[in-house]
Amino acid sequence: MAKILRRERLVPNLHVLEVSAPEVARKSLPGQFVMVMPDERGERIPLTIADWDREKGSVTAVFMTVGTTTHKLARLSAGDEIPVFVGPLGKPSDIQNYGTVLLAGGCFGIAAIYPIARALKEAGNKVITLIDVKAGYLLYWEEKLRKVSDRFLVSARDHRFATKDYVPAKIKSLLAEGAKVDRAVAIGCTYLMYSACEATRPAGIKTMVSLNPIMVDGTGMCGACRCAVEGKTRFACVDGPDFDGHAVDWAELFARRKSYLDDEIRSLCYWERTQLAPCA
Repeated sequence: MAKILRRERLVPNLHVLEVSAPEVARKSLPGQFVMVMPDERGERIPLTIADWDREKGSVTAVFMTVGTTTHKLARLSAGDEIPVFVGPLGKPSDIQNYGTVLLAGGCFGIAAIYPIARALKEAGNKVITLIDVKAGYLLYWEEKLRKVSDRFLVSARDHRFATKDYVPAKIKSLLAEGAKVDRAVAIGCTYLMYSACEATRPAGIKTMVSLNPIMVDGTGMCGACRCAVEGKTRFACVDGPDFDGHAVDWAELFARRKSYLDDEIRSLCYWERTQLAPCA
């Protein structure tokens, strides 16, 4: 059992989960993930590692409440224990001195790009961070990301920010301005990653994405997370989760992510009918 040190709502629908897991913290690297199960009757889901503290022995992830499992996680509090917190899993992100790196993140991806941005900055890169939010009140970890960014940009649709462009339009504007970008990283919902890749494709900028297909065990045993990259079948859990976004078969990935949509809706509806107290 792993003990929860902190579970807080960051912004509407997004929560931070910090767990005491010394062995996981000791080995964690940017881009890796953990498999989490909220209770003994729950399912295992992958959460990208957003931060870790080796001295404290803690690992932090940020998740969005979407289905039954994430709603269960959102009801847990500090001091509660969860039966499964396994990791770190997946291959770490490739960290080198590329020159200038553009990192685009949205939703849970805002937290997921943080350790990558930090590592790239420490490796001597110029880091441009581009965050996508629907409104200013959904932005979190701004201070953390600004500390590891040479340039910090936000794409939002409200009055707080000067631009209301979506991520692909913002990327195209940056490149049109003459910004030199040697590599890009995009993490967030599938559409954000896809659209970011389409924006960088004409310029030939290698763009890495962290794929998030359905996973069951996270160790390559089940095959549920298979995806097509460069025309070959890959498992996101052991071959990734990072892949060259320009080589991903996005149409297949979009289709596979909908495979259990009806079952997920029925599960959530049943779970909601049996619950009484709302989460904090």
